[in-house]
Amino acid sequence: MPRIFLPLIETSGTITITGEKARYLSTVLRCKEGDELIIFDARGVSHKAIIKGIAKREVLAEVTEVLTSDTESSLTLILVQGLLKGEKMELVIQKTTELGVKEILPAITERSQVRETRKIARWRKIAEDASRQSGRTCVPVIHNPMPFAHIFAHPSYACGPGISPGGGLIFWEKGGNKIVDALATVKRGNSCVIAIGPEGGFTGEEVAIANSGGLRITTLGNRILRAETAAVAATAILQFHAGDLG
Repeated sequence: MPRIFLPLIETSGTITITGEKARYLSTVLRCKEGDELIIFDARGVSHKAIIKGIAKREVLAEVTEVLTSDTESSLTLILVQGLLKGEKMELVIQKTTELGVKEILPAITERSQVRETRKIARWRKIAEDASRQSGRTCVPVIHNPMPFAHIFAHPSYACGPGISPGGGLIFWEKGGNKIVDALATVKRGNSCVIAIGPEGGFTGEEVAIANSGGLRITTLGNRILRAETAAVAATAILQFHAGDLG
């Protein structure tokens, strides 16, 4: 059954779908009147609807049912990702969205080869598409990039995405707690920040800043992983620990 995302929809009545999503339903999927689809919104609510009218630029759908879903993790996982070049950043956003992260904060670090970006809209579209494809009911929040040190500059992380101090891991290739030991601090139902460096990793100063902000210095093992590999691996490990995988 086709799935699309709309920012906010009513739980009953007729919904008008326009623009790119209307073209997706009418031209790409070739839907027709009477076909059913699932619409999910920014509140994490999914609705079953039936198409009542369809054209290339407009689709009318009537909500028939509010659905329950268990596709979201009990762990609120927030990824702080050092900015990566081009497709690498897109890959991280796509795959960690599929794995269930709730927020992604692109961080400008000392070793970031990218210092500014105009790709926020594209990143948000990638997250939306990955949520739709993976059957999620939520689309992760993609924050605007900010300097890494600013995230932890305030005791309550006021400059960051509303994360609480004292709950998270910063992954560093130069050592730290073994992942199995660090996981003991991560509890189901809580929020957890994971920080992954850019190509070249975090500097020692950045690691110290994050550690003073409550993130445990953690290693993913003896091999040095690419930044995009580390992000996916760390997310998968945390979700498995939370009972979200398997």
